[in-house]
Amino acid sequence: MKTKFLYTTLLVLFLTVNTFAQDSMPIKERFTAHNKGKFFISWGGNRESYTESDVNFRGKDYNFTVDNMEAHDKPKGWHIDYINPANMTIPQTNFRMGYFINDHYSIAIGWDHMKYVMTQTQTANVTGYINLPADQSGSKYNGDYNNTPVDMSQSNAQEGGYDQGIPQPNGTAFLMYEHTDGLNYVNTEVSRHDDISKLFRLPNTDKVQINLTEGLGAGLLYPKTNATVLGMPRHDDFHISGYGLSAKAGINFTFFKYFYVQGELKGGYINMQDIRTTQSNDDRASQDFFFFQRIIAFGGIFRL
Repeated sequence: MKTKFLYTTLLVLFLTVNTFAQDSMPIKERFTAHNKGKFFISWGGNRESYTESDVNFRGKDYNFTVDNMEAHDKPKGWHIDYINPANMTIPQTNFRMGYFINDHYSIAIGWDHMKYVMTQTQTANVTGYINLPADQSGSKYNGDYNNTPVDMSQSNAQEGGYDQGIPQPNGTAFLMYEHTDGLNYVNTEVSRHDDISKLFRLPNTDKVQINLTEGLGAGLLYPKTNATVLGMPRHDDFHISGYGLSAKAGINFTFFKYFYVQGELKGGYINMQDIRTTQSNDDRASQDFFFFQRIIAFGGIFRL
């Protein structure tokens, strides 16, 4: 009887000690439970759409506006250049780097490398005047314009223009115009992030986590404009030309705590009043329009 009592006492003591030990052991918190203090970085690609835009071209001997100019992007599709360090800035890309100031809000800086190409095969109304010196090839377009239809593809004008020093094969074109290296929107964004993994009954967010994100952004436009206006040599260099405002919404899939894929829809407004067009400091263009981006980005999230 004494032996049985001793065994019972030891068993109760063991269970009690074990229970207290388990209660005192700290429960390890999941990495994905909190965002505050984390950094993130991403790289991806985009497609864009643009509204029509009234574009004004002005210089010493001309001032005219192309009404409701149509434009499109210049996609490269699935291409190795997106990850080739030597060429990864050539396609339409998005770079972002940011920091979580708390669990739900982040601030980031980024660069949206878009491409804007005037649709060459269009006829647009032109209003204004052209009065170039007679010895300039573009003087054939001299005159007054009042909602005058002009075929932008005349004289074999082509998207992308012609290399500098290469004569246009069928004479001087009226206009070739694009921001293809590119329509660079350098911006800052403030975004909100919400974990919605519970809606999908995901058991462990350190393996798979789903987040919704929304944000607002603002920044500068730093395009490299490829423009051939009335046959004059193009400027073709980077130049701060205006500003942009944007808003976005997206969904984020994070895998194994540190890696994510994010899809975004992003829209905004661009206003550029100081676009360099030719090698003359007198020559400028200006325009404003709305844009819409579809973005897929790959990134990482970490603590230092």
